[in-house]
Amino acid sequence: MAANFHPRCLPVLIGSLPLYDHAEGVKLVFEYTPEIPLWVQLPAYKEEGMIAQFQPGLPGLKLEKDKSFIDISDPCFDDDLLEFYEDYMAVKEGKTNLENSRFVLAADTAKGFFSFADQLKALSDPPIAVKGQIAGPITFGLGLTDQNGKAVFYNEQLRDAAVKLLAQKARWQVKNLSGFGCPVIIFFDEPALAGFGSSSFITISRDEVVTCFEEVIEAVHDEGGLAGIHVCANADWSLLLESATDIISFDAYSYFDKLILYPDLVKRFIQSGGILAWGIVPTLNSDHIEKETADSLVAAWEEQFRAIQAIGIDKSAILDQTLITPSCGTGSLSLDHAKKVLVLTRQVSDIIRKKYL
Repeated sequence: MAANFHPRCLPVLIGSLPLYDHAEGVKLVFEYTPEIPLWVQLPAYKEEGMIAQFQPGLPGLKLEKDKSFIDISDPCFDDDLLEFYEDYMAVKEGKTNLENSRFVLAADTAKGFFSFADQLKALSDPPIAVKGQIAGPITFGLGLTDQNGKAVFYNEQLRDAAVKLLAQKARWQVKNLSGFGCPVIIFFDEPALAGFGSSSFITISRDEVVTCFEEVIEAVHDEGGLAGIHVCANADWSLLLESATDIISFDAYSYFDKLILYPDLVKRFIQSGGILAWGIVPTLNSDHIEKETADSLVAAWEEQFRAIQAIGIDKSAILDQTLITPSCGTGSLSLDHAKKVLVLTRQVSDIIRKKYL
């Protein structure tokens, strides 16, 4: 899928901003990343939290005292679950239009998507690409619990429903954004992957993770989109490098040294057309944001660029298949720091493109 898309070191953002105004968020996106804009998530609104934003439509979903969970003890749960799968199959088999299903994003929980779509309609020319995002299946399954506080990922039935919900909501995004005449990218945000293999998640198998990824990535591909996986911490990078994802979005500022421990897999990923979204602009530590400059970050990226070349990858392929990004979203930052991250992301991209392309 990525073979026909060459971002050539353009900048793109991760998604969240520390704002209360979606229109202001859209304005910032188009100011700093007009070539590959995205819809914004504003976690200042609780319904736009990473889990909360995508959970509507799940069977057994309850909200009590600002806490959401799946209540499998409810006498109606089995009927709800059956109805969920009936709805899923109706969409899958084309009997129900995706637009009229439980798998749409709604304006009350994803206002940023609709503000973004309105802005795209007003453009005279389409961007080079557009980006959407959604919680990844591992993070979503571990972040949402049943009525007893047990993560739904550990319930095979609930996990399957959650993955199918996310797959169809990702597909819905591709379908709606495809009308703007450019490639559509969907990132699955997976911060929880940092815990895979640790004692906390000892009972989660590699096969379970792989199966979850396969289903959501396939949904994006079926609709003609490009799938990315975003991890803002260290991870078992072989999981991502061996997956069908088109884009790996990683915290290059802090964890490039961990990714390069898999040189053969990195080489195969890039040679097969895979794109690296280098999160070279720090977001996780305010001191780092304050001390770094565009020049210092370009220098850091160039060192990593040479390390990728050294494993036997052509310079032009790396440049063609690179995105420049912040290491993570900026929703938890001060507005001043968030704006500096946006400025740096733009400047780093501009400097690299002017120097190498």
